[in-house]
Amino acid sequence: MKSTIRKTFIIVNILLLFIVIFSYQLHGFQKLETIMLDMNMKQSASHDPDPHIVVVAIDNDSIEALGQFPWDRAVYASFLEMVNQVGYEPASIAFDLTFSDASNEESDLIFSEALSAYDNVILPVVGVTSGDVFQTSVVREDQYLQTNHVFYPYDLLARHAQFAHINRVVSHDGVIRQAWLNIQAPDGTVIPSLAYKAVKMAGVDISFYDEFTDRQKTSDPLAKNTMTIDYELVTDDFLTVPFVNVLYGEIPPETFQNAIVFVGATATGISGDSGQDSGPTPLERDAKLVYVHANIANQLLQGSYIQYAPNLLELSLIIIAYVLFMLLPWRLKNLYTFSIVIVSIVVIYFAQQYSYEQFNYHISIVYVLLGMLLAYVFNVSLKSYMEQSQKNFVTRQFGRYISPDLVKDIVKQGMDIQIGGISKRITILFLDIRGFTSLAEKLTPAEVVDVLNTKFTMITKIALENNGTIDKFIGDAAMILFNAPLDVREHEKMAVLTAYQIQQNMKPIHDQLLEKYGVEVNIGIGIHTGNVVIGNIGSYLRMDYTAIGDSVNIASRIESGTAAGQIMVSEEVYKATSDLFEYGDAEEKMFKGKSQVIAIYELLSIK
Repeated sequence: MKSTIRKTFIIVNILLLFIVIFSYQLHGFQKLETIMLDMNMKQSASHDPDPHIVVVAIDNDSIEALGQFPWDRAVYASFLEMVNQVGYEPASIAFDLTFSDASNEESDLIFSEALSAYDNVILPVVGVTSGDVFQTSVVREDQYLQTNHVFYPYDLLARHAQFAHINRVVSHDGVIRQAWLNIQAPDGTVIPSLAYKAVKMAGVDISFYDEFTDRQKTSDPLAKNTMTIDYELVTDDFLTVPFVNVLYGEIPPETFQNAIVFVGATATGISGDSGQDSGPTPLERDAKLVYVHANIANQLLQGSYIQYAPNLLELSLIIIAYVLFMLLPWRLKNLYTFSIVIVSIVVIYFAQQYSYEQFNYHISIVYVLLGMLLAYVFNVSLKSYMEQSQKNFVTRQFGRYISPDLVKDIVKQGMDIQIGGISKRITILFLDIRGFTSLAEKLTPAEVVDVLNTKFTMITKIALENNGTIDKFIGDAAMILFNAPLDVREHEKMAVLTAYQIQQNMKPIHDQLLEKYGVEVNIGIGIHTGNVVIGNIGSYLRMDYTAIGDSVNIASRIESGTAAGQIMVSEEVYKATSDLFEYGDAEEKMFKGKSQVIAIYELLSIK
């Protein structure tokens, strides 16, 4: 039984740990991993934007004031003039609006002339990859994102502006979590992202990011210069001004002084030059993409980036957590283990959250928790199965011999009970009901059984209370063992105490039967301590747990020599209990089958 449990314990735990590690390596629970990262960002978001970032929104009010979008491009010339007032020029003006095609020739010329007048304007380009326009299907970590084609602004506009790409990186679940800081055109030209270009034009040293590639653990493609966006801000956090208000001179010019200005669409239902509109981020379900660029710029200005724990550390945590919660169920009660599991989940989560908030250090705890829960559930289940099997086994083997409380103790303490033949020193108590034959002649069969059951119920109750094992009832006699199958401290004392209590409880029964039937019924008891062979003895059809050996015979002989109501013990029992009980003088008797006399003592009382 235990061998089977041990094999199951080893094999299944190794298999489960391997499954967890395998899932970790293959990102089998990537959805949960990204959810945890998103939660980190939400809970640690500062909502404190860099004051240099200004978003100019083409919002619903602007559409209502200026008419249907796309607008005449001469509007943007006027806009640039209002923003670039002398002495209050922005550091950079980044349009999140595509101008790929020609429009009204005169308006394009006006816009082109405005672009030539200012050197702080960035127009977007879109790189086309082998997959969707805004995604990629094949990338390499040692290369920038390779584009098959780049859509530049209309040539008349392109002559006088600087370029940056607005390609977005969409994760497997559609959420924008990363950015390509640079991509590569088919001719080898490296094109920076809109936010990267805007911050660099502001004179901020962001050379650290030139070769930066984060190590987010994901099955998604990862190109060189890919950065996880450390979202700190939502739409409402940014300083946002309506396009129309800027155009009409309603915004103080100092608002834009040395600012990094992003111009993008926030109105609903517009198309044309509006670019890519919106998409989900870890902080918002539907963020306008101009605010994604603003978040990236905010991160670059702070010089922050997300650090990912190395595989070795996370694998170590997985193994430690699994081994710990593999062993705990076998050391503690299930309730304690369950409490530790709950507390551990909470502690691990908040420790990981603290690590992210304080150090931007992300540790994937999904597989740590997975390993912990698998180890806990399996080992608690295995332990419960083993305990129930052990309980059933003990109940089946000893349920009629020992008390229910002892059965519980055996299971709870995991006691190893050997039911094969073993040699052990125990105390054997024999008792016999004297006068019962005469009484039986005056009773009906049903009354005989009733009287016997009454006496044996009393005897059984006392024996079990004193940790005795009811070996057998033989007619009107009984055999009780102490120190088998369970170890019993001072088993000699417990046997003598049992005998004394039985005799005390026999007095009212004796008086009742004497009055009712005129027959005296008493019990004679003999007790001896010695080595015996104990175990399940019998045939394949019937087996009983019992003791055999010379010591059993001596106990039986002592009992057969007792008078009615007498308790006689051997010298071994006397020596072990004489400090607790009062005995008469020793009597030496020669018993059948023995070559030497045996000293026996009569129990008189408890001291």
